[in-house]
Amino acid sequence: MQKIQSYKPLLISAGLGSILGSGIIVGLSSTITVWQTGLGLSDGQVGIVSGALTFAIAIGSLLAGKLTKSLGLLNAYNNLDLGFLAGVVLCMLAQNYWMLLIGAVLAGFFSGADLPISLTMISHDAPDKKTSAELVSASQIYWTIGIIGAVLIAFVTSTLSGTLSPRIEMGALVLVAAITVWMRKTNKNLRAIHEAAPKQNTEQTKKVSMKEILFGSDKKYLSFLICILVFYCGWNLLANTFGQFQTFMLVKANASQSFATGSGIVLNVVCLIVATLFSKIAGGKKRNVAFVAGIMIMVVSLCGLAMSASNLWLIVAWIAFQNVGSTFAGEAMYKVWTQESFPVEVRSDLQGFINGFSRLLCAAFATITPILVLPEHIRTTMFGFAASILVAGLFGMMQMKLQKKHGVGSLEKGE
Repeated sequence: MQKIQSYKPLLISAGLGSILGSGIIVGLSSTITVWQTGLGLSDGQVGIVSGALTFAIAIGSLLAGKLTKSLGLLNAYNNLDLGFLAGVVLCMLAQNYWMLLIGAVLAGFFSGADLPISLTMISHDAPDKKTSAELVSASQIYWTIGIIGAVLIAFVTSTLSGTLSPRIEMGALVLVAAITVWMRKTNKNLRAIHEAAPKQNTEQTKKVSMKEILFGSDKKYLSFLICILVFYCGWNLLANTFGQFQTFMLVKANASQSFATGSGIVLNVVCLIVATLFSKIAGGKKRNVAFVAGIMIMVVSLCGLAMSASNLWLIVAWIAFQNVGSTFAGEAMYKVWTQESFPVEVRSDLQGFINGFSRLLCAAFATITPILVLPEHIRTTMFGFAASILVAGLFGMMQMKLQKKHGVGSLEKGE
């Protein structure tokens, strides 16, 4: 714990980037109808803005490795969020469709690139793999804070006239982005952490390509990629569905808009508490037990949701349990595995590829999700998700076995 505390500036500076990433997604989606009314957008334009944000995040993730190699890891980490800042300023001041669209694309692209770069920065600077795992897992807390903050601002400002509510939402992101850039570029303690990075992480004169790593003589990296990719895509389809359409599902189950929004805030607070608990065990062998338990909780919860009919309180209870399981066996574990399993030279590339591919898949799936979560289809959909999470969990367990076999990660071989 003492070691984690000494790396707090690194965690905060990376975590602020996570707040920006989740904040722009939730902040735009929760206020897009207000933008539509205030700027006179058509339904088609609303769809284009939302889709462009998702697509830009995916492209940013896919290009994170190239940006790191062309600018240098530290340079990219310190400066890319200036692009995000420009994007949210454009959104905040938007007077028409084009300003909002360009702002969303800029903010999406640079937030998509920042996530894999931030996590690579953590693993680059961390003194050992256990500390790296705990720091990467703890960064997930900030992602949840971004969600809760965006939802709370939208909820509190929802009665304001015109487009004031979404402008306040974007203004909050402008402030956080400015603080992020300022801290990364000027904080003396953070600079000292960068300078004290382990020698093997700073002396990377040899350029290594993803192709050499994945298809070279050592086949373990390709196996890692397949397991992590299948797990994360399976999990993210579920997470994205609940993230985008949880309120929609509750309203269709006859909940009021205020009940649906209020329960969403409470459910995200549950995620925050569980994410905080998980970050404390992410560097130890108990995380594997937590992962298996999380998969089981999710499968049971999804089956429970499938059989809950229109019982609103039962639906909320099962979603809460699902959120607990998802936190133990979800995004945080994916981030830790990716940072542990691959050489530092290609971590940004591979994390960006997995992130980008998954987001493109989720964007495509989101086009049919509103139909799948209607009351007449929800039973079949939830059973389908239970099956996909079971498959994702099996690939996750294969990843754990591979790490143990090859002595990779913060867990010692044979533990």
